[in-house]
Amino acid sequence: MSLTVVGLNHATAPVAVREKLAFPADVLSKALHHLSQRVDESLILSTCNRTEIYAVGQPESVISWLSDFHQMAEKDITPYLYIHTDLQAARHAFRVSCGLDSMVLGEPQILGQMKDAVRVAQTSNTLNATLNMLFQRTLSVAKDVRTHSAVGEQSVSMASASVKLAERIFPKIQDLNILFIGAGEMIELVATYFAAKNPRRMTVANRTLARAEQLIQQFSGNLNAVLLSALPDIIHEYDVVVSSTASQLPLVGKGVIETALKRRRNNPMFLLDLAVPRDIEPQVGDLESAFLYTVDDMTDIVNTGKESRQKAAALAESMIEEHLCEFATWQESRMIVPLICQLRNQADQDRQYVLKNALHRLRAGDSPESVLERLSVQLTNKLMHAPTKALNPTGKTPDRHLLCAVRQIYHLDDDVQ
Repeated sequence: MSLTVVGLNHATAPVAVREKLAFPADVLSKALHHLSQRVDESLILSTCNRTEIYAVGQPESVISWLSDFHQMAEKDITPYLYIHTDLQAARHAFRVSCGLDSMVLGEPQILGQMKDAVRVAQTSNTLNATLNMLFQRTLSVAKDVRTHSAVGEQSVSMASASVKLAERIFPKIQDLNILFIGAGEMIELVATYFAAKNPRRMTVANRTLARAEQLIQQFSGNLNAVLLSALPDIIHEYDVVVSSTASQLPLVGKGVIETALKRRRNNPMFLLDLAVPRDIEPQVGDLESAFLYTVDDMTDIVNTGKESRQKAAALAESMIEEHLCEFATWQESRMIVPLICQLRNQADQDRQYVLKNALHRLRAGDSPESVLERLSVQLTNKLMHAPTKALNPTGKTPDRHLLCAVRQIYHLDDDVQ
């Protein structure tokens, strides 16, 4: 079975497509269970910028399953997909873990997301020898690249880019009220950058109040925690709204923002939707004074310093190739194991055959000496029949490569003592 990667990312599909093929954290285990019925091993990496399925199986099986799971026709999916197999699949995994395939070249967050994906797959028992080894190597590559190259230096993260984008609309962050919708890792990172600018007020709205309260305890200043149900009543109070949840449906509709803008007397609102699927209805962007951005709109900002990181990426790529050679060696060693087992099983069958004949002759009264002599001759003939026939094919010229291989296997070269 092939090592396979089937995926799509920010470079191959817009957010409108990515959100339809995303896997929220709460469905990952279920998805892996279903996928395991079609492939031997599997892991799903799903972030705001990519959805990738790593499997030991055929790409066609993975694509068919992806289509069925998300109830989308294959013809509507395949134009956005990339497919890698075997060593190309391993190379892709290595590059992703190092941030070389990210929207933000060298960004470190993807490594943590990949580690989370590995943990979920391990818990779901969908990893075996091949994917276990692949991701051991993958995490090792990422560590080496981040330690010995500058590919991650001067990178502008999505979180820091959020502040830069807000500063394009408002002159001072200190004068703003900031609302965060969700309380996950991305919101925590974004809130950290905004908190460093000392805004007038920061509020976290979340499905559970306890998690929102836990998050705001990390910061100082005018802080509040509210439930998501409070959004329609309070959202007009905020100049900046940043959302990143795992909701499958939009949490903020056009009508809510339309009402909020009226109450704000059309003072501008900056809305940043970092969720995939999106939390804020796209139609909000049609409203005057509502500045709506998604992850796909942030390319120019996150590309700051990309040129210098691209130079460092060349070293990272060479390090990846070294690790790829090691993985290839491991794969080849795995491929030879079944052949060795077959060879030994065949030899054991030959041994049992001649042993059975020997025991029969001993019971018939033949002398042990004659039985042993016949056994040794018969066993030698059995073991030598296949290689002798291969070396001397009837009516054909012997294969030179085969001749050399047999000489090497049986140590028949003149210089072998």
